[in-house]
Amino acid sequence: MPEKLKKILIMEDEKAMARALELKLKHAGFDATAVGDGEQGLALLEKETFSLILLDLVMPKLDGFKVLEALGEKKNKTPVIILSNLSQADDEKRARSMGAKDFFIKSNTPIAVITNKVTEFLK
Repeated sequence: MPEKLKKILIMEDEKAMARALELKLKHAGFDATAVGDGEQGLALLEKETFSLILLDLVMPKLDGFKVLEALGEKKNKTPVIILSNLSQADDEKRARSMGAKDFFIKSNTPIAVITNKVTEFLK
């Protein structure tokens, strides 16, 4: 029986970035799904289980910090990697204190690096 693909949820409101991540991760052998805001992401998490969440901090409707808060309240243990353009040390510290496993500044990080990190993380 073939091995089931690991599922990754991408919560990213920048459509080009979300699409690029989705395609790159699918190409790397993952089942990637992108949504445009935190509300959609949390709704999907009610129905499906994911191996990893890639989470933008600045999104419409529900930002990344609110998503992290909701995941904590729901006792959702899905690992989260933050992808953000918020580059303040305080933002990274806050996200990590709320359970984020890693933090990337999107503008400084090529998608290939993110894909490699995800692959490494899910091995």
